[in-house]
Amino acid sequence: MSSTTNARWSIGKLLISLVAMFTAVSPYLADWNETHIYNPMWLPHAKFHNAQTMVLGAFLGLLAIFCLWFRQETSNKQKLNEAAFLAALYWLAQLPAAFFPGTALTDPGGVEMPVIFGVEFNQLTLGITVIFPLLILGYYLERRSLQKAEV
Repeated sequence: MSSTTNARWSIGKLLISLVAMFTAVSPYLADWNETHIYNPMWLPHAKFHNAQTMVLGAFLGLLAIFCLWFRQETSNKQKLNEAAFLAALYWLAQLPAAFFPGTALTDPGGVEMPVIFGVEFNQLTLGITVIFPLLILGYYLERRSLQKAEV
């Protein structure tokens, strides 16, 4: 029997919530500056798409939080699946975006990104090395917790 109460705190839910909040806030931290939204070299339409991406990150992150903690009339397993998927979408979209013609992971003349173990640390490497592992761990822990609660 699956309960629909969301009040239970767990490490898994907290990890997914952390990723979701980071997804909602990080586009503004990274792009609300002279390298992106205030970049005089960017055409207005490019700024529109940057703003669209920032708002999309906020919507996805906040919707993931809503699904995980506040959504009613569905099982906790369904809420977990929805929240993890929504929290991952923004980061998953960066993988194929890197292969579009003329795209780059960083702006020329922008902020110098750190190099860790010979790899430039940017939003894609952040997603692969930090965001996805946290999300997968949170999903695994919460899924296991839900399975134990059903027994």
